[in-house]
Amino acid sequence: MLAWLCLTFSVAFGSALLPLISIELFVLGLVTQQPGISWWWIGLAVALGQVLGKMVYFLAARGSLRLPAFLKREEKKAKPLSPRRLKWRARLEWVRVRCHRHPHWMFGTHAVSAVVGLPPFMFTTVLAGLAGMSSWLFVSTSVVGRFARFSVLAASPAAVAGWWVH
Repeated sequence: MLAWLCLTFSVAFGSALLPLISIELFVLGLVTQQPGISWWWIGLAVALGQVLGKMVYFLAARGSLRLPAFLKREEKKAKPLSPRRLKWRARLEWVRVRCHRHPHWMFGTHAVSAVVGLPPFMFTTVLAGLAGMSSWLFVSTSVVGRFARFSVLAASPAAVAGWWVH
């Protein structure tokens, strides 16, 4: 059981860094193949792995984490920004200012995203970093929300199977 939980944590961490990996499909596959593992432990392993992985994006957006040179965009010298890029920068600044003025909006949006997945959790993670959300609030909101999401997902195959047995 411990090996499966470590694998679950690792896949969750990887899916947080590379969103092409579907942790939802992994969890459903795991609970159907290993029904002896409690949904509670699976939810906890996924929540911790996901939040630890997303901390990289959160801290990078806050400016607390220095990115390696190959991940940074090269600044082009003496070339003005295109109107399209200026428009996107203005929108991003508008959102950042609103988040600073109304921190409870960011908390609520991030909490809903952690549970439901809309708006995308990756987006609210970066936005929380840009808005300057405290690390403690980010981690606690994320862990609770992700635990709720993936615990329900892990428990759902057993619940659905119980409907068809009767």
